[in-house]
Amino acid sequence: MARQVNGNALTDRLGALSDPTRLRMLRLLEMQELSVGEVASVFQLPQSTVSRHLSTLGKAGWLVKRQFGTATYHSLTLDDLDDEARAVWIVVRAQIERSDETDEDDRRLAGVLAERKTDSLSFFGRVGGEWDAIRNELFGERITALGLLSLVDPGWTVADIGCGTGNAAELLAGCVERVIAIDQSETMLEAASKRIGARAAGGVEFKRGSLESLPLDDGSVDAACCFLVLHHVEEPAVALREISRTLRGDRGGGVALVIDMNRHDRHEYRREMGHKHLGFSHEQIETMFEEAGYGRPLIRDLPGEPDAKGPGLFAAAARFPGVRD
Repeated sequence: MARQVNGNALTDRLGALSDPTRLRMLRLLEMQELSVGEVASVFQLPQSTVSRHLSTLGKAGWLVKRQFGTATYHSLTLDDLDDEARAVWIVVRAQIERSDETDEDDRRLAGVLAERKTDSLSFFGRVGGEWDAIRNELFGERITALGLLSLVDPGWTVADIGCGTGNAAELLAGCVERVIAIDQSETMLEAASKRIGARAAGGVEFKRGSLESLPLDDGSVDAACCFLVLHHVEEPAVALREISRTLRGDRGGGVALVIDMNRHDRHEYRREMGHKHLGFSHEQIETMFEEAGYGRPLIRDLPGEPDAKGPGLFAAAARFPGVRD
């Protein structure tokens, strides 16, 4: 381990803390020792940029580094700081407010650590790191997702609302009795139909319509899924109420599943992709479901993919009791 402080230690240390990104890095590096590549994955920055930030923090005396094989790991260890630096960091750390950015950092960190654990288990396992490749070669990459779909009642009718190019409808096809793929874009529906191909005749139906006015009869589906659509809707609570109109509560159904972005501050999404909302907090989603007449939703943050560039995602599932006003 090495720590290097050049020039005036206090000036260097305070100067290194002047950059918001470096502050966020230090916050995580106090929580977990990370390699340069792992820090780059969390912050979605080039490794060269991350290396410069870490070098600045290291020279100012904030970080220790440890070499393991070809990787260099960095960390902020409070006990390794001298009294003055420790006092400064405790004060600064207390001023770092929770925000959408820090929440996203935490989600991406969890994803990086999960991938590290998987890599470690794969490496030290009986077949080393080869099992995933062997399994994919023998059975294909989608076998796990398709296998888990066997948990879904095969007699259900499921609406894929805002189906886009049909990735969810494609997985559901053949696993449930009927899939109704809905999108307001004719182009998307054509792409979904082409993707699913001949299976469309075996239980997949395509309909054009908006989330606010679904082309479905009352109580006609057992479950509805809505993937990365709700943030495009002006009034999400109204949309959830419209979904509830289509659900039936018998046979264990009446389930709505929403996957969308956690609240974030990427305002360019409004301009570039027409987003009406910059994600949702768990509290917002819970309130919208309950106001639409559902039971309390189960909400889970989805593990972050280290290479994913978008905000973190959540999955929220809730049952509609089948009692309508």
